[in-house]
Amino acid sequence: FFFFYSSFSSRRTIMLSSISRLACSKSVPKARSFGTTVAPSNGIGFDLSDDQKGFQELARNFARNQVIPAAPEWDKTGEYPKALLQEAHKLGLMNTHVPKEYGGLELGILDNIIIVEEMAYACSGFSTAMGGNDLGQMPVILAGNDEQKKKYLGRCIDEPLHVSYCVTEPSCGSDVAAIKTSAVKKGDKWILNGQKMWITNGGHANWYFVLARTNPTAKAGSAMTGFIVEREWPGVVVGRKEWNMGQRASDTRGITFEDVEVPDANRLGPEGFGFKLAMGAFDRTRPPVAAGAVGLAQRAHDEALKYAMTRKTMGTEIINHQMVGAMLADMAIGIEASRMLTYRSGYEMDVGRKNTIYASMAKAMAADVANKAASDAVQIFGGNGFNSEYPVEKLMRDAKIFQIYEGTAQIQRMIIARELAGIAKERL
Repeated sequence: FFFFYSSFSSRRTIMLSSISRLACSKSVPKARSFGTTVAPSNGIGFDLSDDQKGFQELARNFARNQVIPAAPEWDKTGEYPKALLQEAHKLGLMNTHVPKEYGGLELGILDNIIIVEEMAYACSGFSTAMGGNDLGQMPVILAGNDEQKKKYLGRCIDEPLHVSYCVTEPSCGSDVAAIKTSAVKKGDKWILNGQKMWITNGGHANWYFVLARTNPTAKAGSAMTGFIVEREWPGVVVGRKEWNMGQRASDTRGITFEDVEVPDANRLGPEGFGFKLAMGAFDRTRPPVAAGAVGLAQRAHDEALKYAMTRKTMGTEIINHQMVGAMLADMAIGIEASRMLTYRSGYEMDVGRKNTIYASMAKAMAADVANKAASDAVQIFGGNGFNSEYPVEKLMRDAKIFQIYEGTAQIQRMIIARELAGIAKERL
């Protein structure tokens, strides 16, 4: 216990000292005054707490001073940003959701949203690489026993390690119920076989959360079980890095499991609980994904606004042309609305209420807003926007995946419709 408490105290001291050291920096804009936090006793509040402002300032300084300058090279080469991820870990910006008893900061979902937005503003590929840990670790946080949490969460606190969430397969992404990866019980072990695809951090993960079918005849809700699988175990085969349209700083690969022996001690929760566990993780990780989309959209807006204030045509800055001004106004409307909905989705979880509908609303809206904002930024830049020497074409390529990963835009709308039907039935 003393070890983990000391680890937590050390991480919090590092983060607080980092905040103190960087908060007075004039090299980046100060934190926005708007936002939301747990409501005060007299009702809704739209101010961040002092701690949240500190997290935001720390993340903003790190992202804009270190990540933004490096991001174009990552985009060109596909290099994994290992050194800056290690620095983020050192500053306490990674694994923020890990409980205190295992050495983490145990920040809320809203706290994490604030950090992720700043990271994605700089480079959404970098924020996705950071966020891969959140998703991969969440099933362990939700269903792991004490020994599993000490072993697998604790090591991520001690070292800048990475984790992956292995659910998607080559033949099924949104249709999780159709996964084919299987695990067969033999004595006190499970024999794991199958292939996963589009796995974030796949080539750099120390361990994987793997969803596998353990009952071939049962319905999806009770047919699957979650497991913790270490990368170095025999039979784990890591595929090549995929060269994607955008977010190239994020490492995406296929992972194959060939007769991998998984101890029953690495089973997460009861047998047949895996599908519910995998879906439950999304309620906690979709809000930060939405925050990433908000961060990208804000960057697109800021780049377009700066350009429109200096670029002249027809004798005046182009922001003075009504059509350009209207595009920037629409960007600002969408970004602010998305941010508030994203904050709401985190707030609901933090106060102990079911947030499924808000998480899907935030993910769907913020992803759409990010794609439109990036596209409009390219339009405002004109021919320059189509050129890789300017930042907005990368934003446009990076934005698309927000409408696909962690549940497509269409799946989010299906979830929202299902939740609405449930709410209506309760009211009738």
